Amino acid sequence: MIRYMGTQKNPDGATVYVFLVNGLQKEVRESALKQHPGCYEALPASAKAKIAANRQWLSKL
Repeated sequence: MIRYMGTQKNPDGATVYVFLVNGLQKEVRESALKQHPGCYEALPASAKAKIAANRQWLSKL
């Protein structure tokens, strides 16, 4: 079972998404979401929209 708990900043200043995966807390960076099956799907629509906006902004560079 995967449950989205929220976002937080890690010591490096990067935003990480916090999940409970089978009862254990896991912090996943945005770039690594596809490496963790089910995590992206567990995100709420607002978090997915923020990720899409970040990717769109980066593609303009």
